[in-house]
Amino acid sequence: MMDTLHLISDELDRLRNTKTYKYETALEGPQGGVVKVSGKKVVMLASNNYLGLSNHPAIKRAAAKGIKEYGYGLASVRFLCGTQTIHRALEQKIARFLRCEDSILYSSCFSANEGFFAAIVNEKLGMEVYKDVLYSDRLNHASIIDGQRLCRPELVDKKIYQHADMADLERLLEEGRDKDYRFRIIATDGVFSMEGDLAPLDRIAALARRFGAMLFVDDSHGVGVCGKSGRGAPEAKNALGKIDVLTGTLGKAIGGAAGGYICGTEAMISYLRQKSRPYTFSNSLPPSNVYGAMAAFDLLNRDRSIVGRLHRNTLYFRKEVKSLGFTIIEGEHPIVPIMLGDAAVAQDMSAALLKAGVYIKGLWFPVVPKGEARLRAQVSADHTTRNLDRALEALESVGRKMRVI
Repeated sequence: MMDTLHLISDELDRLRNTKTYKYETALEGPQGGVVKVSGKKVVMLASNNYLGLSNHPAIKRAAAKGIKEYGYGLASVRFLCGTQTIHRALEQKIARFLRCEDSILYSSCFSANEGFFAAIVNEKLGMEVYKDVLYSDRLNHASIIDGQRLCRPELVDKKIYQHADMADLERLLEEGRDKDYRFRIIATDGVFSMEGDLAPLDRIAALARRFGAMLFVDDSHGVGVCGKSGRGAPEAKNALGKIDVLTGTLGKAIGGAAGGYICGTEAMISYLRQKSRPYTFSNSLPPSNVYGAMAAFDLLNRDRSIVGRLHRNTLYFRKEVKSLGFTIIEGEHPIVPIMLGDAAVAQDMSAALLKAGVYIKGLWFPVVPKGEARLRAQVSADHTTRNLDRALEALESVGRKMRVI
């Protein structure tokens, strides 16, 4: 035991010495475009609160109503006594919004992604001897990677294609065309959380149809954000209704609380209710989360202006931060990676910006590849132009002092 604690302490010291230790900075109030930290108001550029709904009055009213009418929690999993009428109502609302037949709720999208792959690959569906194959983008989210790790290795071949490289994906699919696979599954993020770029879902969907593959997309950073009506990366890439399995979260643009989902055919969703272990063995989402998420989807359905405001803010920030001399990864998403290279620089700059009135976090290996450390700026519909200008002024001042620009 003492040796174990010594090894753990050594590793913590190494993280601190290399400036790769992750520090938590507590907010003294609600999430928003401007937050309070250590008694000071700072511009928030590190949140997934893309639509500004985390502290929206309509969402808060709905969450309070959920507690009043349905209680604080269920103290049960869904198939025992943890399903209320509102859970099915939210699942149906999500399915309609995303143009799918049905959906199933999870405690998080991480849990949903883990639950999907094992439920499909590890089950003998009509074949005593079989093998499946998974084709996964090199930069897919950790939840997809971990979900695939849960698949029994003797039952699945795993192929990694270069990021958003359709020629490489096609090559791998062609190589496996004549193999007697049971399931072929292509897995990709809709929006890649470290880069802010969108997968070419229209082209991936075409390849999936051509090679008889199932297309799985995690659109956690896309739903509510991408497309004219906020229906996500599939809408933005003209692939709405062409995704076989679509997962996402309620913990980012859709109110920012907690919860995830999987959308698909009625048969697929019914199967997951029977076979997906994170669904079977996890408590139901509490009524406050369910009511808040329903209110968020209702708001998106009746008012597209909030999505338009997010898009305008994103375009403005991307243009202005580039004009200051920063190198960013080009794109259209409100995730704006400001490339710095060195992890220590990213951590030092994040700390300096907080003192200058901007809350933004640095990212480094293993979250991103070595030598590609960055600040990840995240724009919100809750930001005013004045908020963004204040953040840009701080970025310029700190960037020049640190000789980044």
